[in-house]
Amino acid sequence: MKFVMAIIKPFKLDEVRDALSAIGVQGLTVSEVKGYGRQKGQSEIYRGAEYAVHFVPKLKLEIAVDAAVATQVVEAVREAASTGQIGDGKVFVMDLEQAVRIRTGEAGAEAL
Repeated sequence: MKFVMAIIKPFKLDEVRDALSAIGVQGLTVSEVKGYGRQKGQSEIYRGAEYAVHFVPKLKLEIAVDAAVATQVVEAVREAASTGQIGDGKVFVMDLEQAVRIRTGEAGAEAL
């Protein structure tokens, strides 16, 4: 099993969700987060005054999948979340040692 974590621009969520649904991903967790990468934040204008935003709002997606489809999930997220602009985000893939469904006690890939 693999755990895929993606940081994306908020307005890309619907496109990413649709792309994941198209390849059979049945669930994901979405969190609102803030951070920065190479872009080092951004400048915004509010009521005529310019100010620096050091932490840019993003969404963090967490997806647990069978190892066999992890590459498809990464590619689906990458294609759907891409705008070609700086700050599109990142995708991280980690090994997932155990998953247990609380309601039924199912473990492993059956719990996904």
